[in-house]
Amino acid sequence: MMDILRYVAFSTDPLGGNPAGVVLDAAGLDEATMGAVAAEVGYSETAFAVARPDGALDIRYFSPKAEVPFCGHATIATAVAHAHRHGVGELLLHTRAGQVPVTTSTRPDGSIAATLVSVEPRTAEIDDADLAELLAALRWSAADLDPALPPRLAYAGAWHPVVAAGSRARLAGLDYDMAALDALMARREWTTIALVQREKDTVFHVRNPFPPGGVVEDPATGAAAAAFGGYLRTLGLVDTPAVLTIHQGVDMGRPSLLTVGVPADPSSGIEVTGTAVSID
Repeated sequence: MMDILRYVAFSTDPLGGNPAGVVLDAAGLDEATMGAVAAEVGYSETAFAVARPDGALDIRYFSPKAEVPFCGHATIATAVAHAHRHGVGELLLHTRAGQVPVTTSTRPDGSIAATLVSVEPRTAEIDDADLAELLAALRWSAADLDPALPPRLAYAGAWHPVVAAGSRARLAGLDYDMAALDALMARREWTTIALVQREKDTVFHVRNPFPPGGVVEDPATGAAAAAFGGYLRTLGLVDTPAVLTIHQGVDMGRPSLLTVGVPADPSSGIEVTGTAVSID
């Protein structure tokens, strides 16, 4: 019988963070089966891992609607679930986006934290027509944006448009056209939309619509956090090396805390750290 674990990532409270399904032994499962399991579990992502002879893991991520190349919160959940079973330490994940090293450790309070290192991030211009369509779907206008954080496409395993709100109130008032945004994202193969608001130099509030996964909003998005860290470094919007604090999920009642390490080397992956707890 398949052992489906359920974890919350980026929180020590099962009522916070982002839930993820984890299958630590998915050997022999085909894509149709993994997709069906993810749909049945119903979380934004379920991770399916297969051990390699060298101790590394092959891992794939499925939302209730589709496979994605990389998912941060399900990676954190998988690493902590693996640590609960095999002990803390270093683990190498082979994802569709590339190799992702993860390190787990036990904190003084007994919780287990995991730090992933993303693939090399990239940042690209966003087409004016795509941006206009994106803002229309969000029901935002150009006046709602923060000119200090220009819209861009950001990648650290999956592509996410980064759009910065000019105020916390604008971010909190999210009410978008899910069908319109879903259609745009499907055409452009974007995974989530990273909506950000800067509180301080290294402190941000974030929301991530995820209609391609059949989810209105993700309460914690490690892949987008890594992409955002790369965006800030590429555009020189943060002094590096830097440690970012990202608050997510607050407006939907599932507060999440993500810590993002941004090395100075422009070719280095972005580090994303968070805790995870079992909700089984």
